[in-house]
Amino acid sequence: MESPLVSILVPFKNTERFLPECIQSVIAQNYKNWEMVMIDDGSTDGSYDTVYAFAEKEATIHVFKNSGSGIIDALQLALSKSKGELITRMDSDDIMMPNKIEVLANNLLTHGKKHVAVGLVKYFAEGGVKPGYKSYENWLNKLTKTGSNYDEIYKECVIPSPCWMLHRDDLLACDAFNPHIYPEDYDLTFRLYKSGYTCIPCNEILHQWRDYSTRTSRTHVHYAQNHFTLLKINHFLDIDFNPNKTLVIWGAGTKGKIIAQTLVERKIDFEWICDNPKKIGKDIYGKTMQPFETLSKIKNPQSIITVANKSAQKEIRAYLKNLDLMPVEDYVFFC
Repeated sequence: MESPLVSILVPFKNTERFLPECIQSVIAQNYKNWEMVMIDDGSTDGSYDTVYAFAEKEATIHVFKNSGSGIIDALQLALSKSKGELITRMDSDDIMMPNKIEVLANNLLTHGKKHVAVGLVKYFAEGGVKPGYKSYENWLNKLTKTGSNYDEIYKECVIPSPCWMLHRDDLLACDAFNPHIYPEDYDLTFRLYKSGYTCIPCNEILHQWRDYSTRTSRTHVHYAQNHFTLLKINHFLDIDFNPNKTLVIWGAGTKGKIIAQTLVERKIDFEWICDNPKKIGKDIYGKTMQPFETLSKIKNPQSIITVANKSAQKEIRAYLKNLDLMPVEDYVFFC
C-alpha cells in the first residue's frame, strides 16, 4: 500500500541564501511521497528564480506567486494548490532532519484523525543561539516529549509552526489558514486546542530552526507583543473563561493593561491585583489596584497572571496551591 501524499506548504520571501539548503533537506527525506508547494510572497531578491530552478528539475516541487500579500494569503494559496491527504508547513530558511516527514506521517497515521503530529526542534544561528531562544526551545521540547503542549498554551505558542502535521480534513475542519489573524501559527494552535485535537508525543529532533536578526518573527509588526497578548485574551474568553467565576488580573505591566483594556471594552467585570506598592490603591481604567493577598478573599476566582519574573512565578504557584486552586480552571499564566 502506497504511503499517503504529504503536502509541504512553504511561503517564502527574500530567503534566497537559505532556500537551496532548505529545499535539499526536503529532497533528502526518507519519506518519498511528498509535494512541496512554494509561494513567493513578493520577494525582491533572487528567491523566486532559485525555487523555479529546483521546480524545473523536481516534478514534486511547485512554485506560485502570492495573489495576495503576507504569509496568511500565501498559506491559503498553498493549501488551495496542494493535493496531499496529510498537510505540514515548512519555513524557507530552515532545515528538515532526513526522517522528519517519515516520523510525523507515521505518528499521524498510527493515531488517526483528530491528532496533531509534532516533533522536537533545535535552534541554530551563525553567531550562536541567544539564551531566550534556547529557553523557548527547551520549554517547547519538554512539552512535546509528553504531548502536553496545551498545558501551557497561554504562555507562548506551544506548537512550532514549521514542525507539525495534520490530516487535511482536520485542518479544514478548524478553518485552516482562513482567519486573517496574526501571529497566524499561534492562532491556529488555539483552534487545534479548541477542536480537541490531541498532540502526539515525540522524542526526536525533526526540525532545525534558523535564527537570524532579520527573521520575520523578529522584525514584523504582526509579531509584536501586543498582538500576542490580544490573541491570548480573545481565545481565553472564547475557550476557557468561566463567567460564573470572578475574573482577576495579576500584574499591572504592559500585558496586564492590554488585558484590562480588552475586558473594559467588552464590558467584562474583573478585579485587578499586583505586588507593586507604587501601584496599589491607584485607579487604572476605572479599577482600583489591590494587593495580591486580596485573592484569598475573592470568592471563586479565575486569574490571568501576567507576572513574567520566574522567581515570582514560583511564589505565585505556591500561593495558588496553598489556596487549593487548579490550573486553567482557576488560573492561567500569560507569560
